[in-house]
Amino acid sequence: MVDPYARLSELGLTLPKPSLPKGSYAPMVESLGMVYISGNLPILEDGALLSPGLCGAGVGVDEAAEAARLCALHIIGRLHDYLTSLAHVDQIVKLVGFVAATASFRDHPQVINGASDLFVEVFGDRGRHARSAIGVASLPLGSCVEVEAIVRISPEAR
Repeated sequence: MVDPYARLSELGLTLPKPSLPKGSYAPMVESLGMVYISGNLPILEDGALLSPGLCGAGVGVDEAAEAARLCALHIIGRLHDYLTSLAHVDQIVKLVGFVAATASFRDHPQVINGASDLFVEVFGDRGRHARSAIGVASLPLGSCVEVEAIVRISPEAR
């Protein structure tokens, strides 16, 4: 089994501290062995957004994919904070990725691959998941991407 902490270290990644919700919602909810994680934005340590704007109008696919990767890192950080150990992650079950884009933009899957690929890099086969990549007109704070997840956790986690 892949050690997620070793993989994060090999990738040179540090888990961000989870931010407080920006609205009237819970950042995550646990039910029946599943954790439902609210949408995460690509927020940098200084509180700024990585690559704000629209894909197809100033934000390129590679930039947006890097932002989606940061969203995934925020999700992993939230899981670590909640579970106290990423060893309790049994499976990343589903991702939903939202891409703020122009009407003519068609590369939504490539953008959300930034998040999907990180989950596989960190968790191995436990990181493979079902997924949707959805284009939208705008996202909170002008973000180019937002990613939410459903994660199955081990019974030992609770």
